[in-house]
Amino acid sequence: FNDQVSNDFNTLFKNLPQQRIYYATAVPGSFCGRLFPKQTLHLVHSSAALCWLSKLPNEITDSDSSACNKGRIHYTDAPKEVADAYATQYSKDMGNFLHARAQELVENGLMLLQFPVSNVLLDSDVDPAKVFELIGTCLVDMAKVGVISEEKVDSFNVPLIYPSVKAVKEILRGCDECFSIEWMEILEFKNMVSLPIGQIFVSWFRAALQGTIEKHFGAKIVDKLFERFAEKVKEFPDIMNTDKLKLDVLFVLLRRKNKFSTSNSPVPLNICHKMYKT
Repeated sequence: FNDQVSNDFNTLFKNLPQQRIYYATAVPGSFCGRLFPKQTLHLVHSSAALCWLSKLPNEITDSDSSACNKGRIHYTDAPKEVADAYATQYSKDMGNFLHARAQELVENGLMLLQFPVSNVLLDSDVDPAKVFELIGTCLVDMAKVGVISEEKVDSFNVPLIYPSVKAVKEILRGCDECFSIEWMEILEFKNMVSLPIGQIFVSWFRAALQGTIEKHFGAKIVDKLFERFAEKVKEFPDIMNTDKLKLDVLFVLLRRKNKFSTSNSPVPLNICHKMYKT
């Protein structure tokens, strides 16, 4: 298990089945870099985490940069330079992630990736990142009444991106010396998850963002922020409509090519196909 160092892995381990036939370990560190010795993993799985950036692009908080994102907390409805800075950082992170896993996997080892992607095509579509714009307006309102400083808002951005399928394919093509694409499939988000409504919808985003917000603003503002956010959601209920929300999940199955010699046995491909098709 790999996540932020501050996460409570003790609770996770206590809730694992006692009579299990596997060992579990927590490995601190960013998965954008190496975590394990070379050629030691037969199977890698990442679910929903690859949309998070390893860090924010420096230029989006630089007041002298054309990519400065003043008054916003995300690339949604921001200048093209801001979106480009996010995309560049994402490309670097994904490249580092794939390169690191290529070294850690045995030959013929498999990697199963699942992460959200955006498919916004029309002006009438609801951008899946629109919710961050709404949270951003709440922070701006709080700055106007003196709850937080304007400088704090200007220096805060959510390090999360919903890439296009085209962008992901281009990155994968850049690693074709290491991996072959065995399976790629678009899974409709609305068929996988029924988004909750009202306060539960707000709590869902609070669970995802609270740690990032507390680190930047402090814990005292969190309750007030999400109370404001709940009121904004009531004003714009379409943001919870999965029929209009242009968000899908991309599933990719990669096989490690035979670049390094190894005596480890490959993982049967048909097992993974069966697992994800049932």
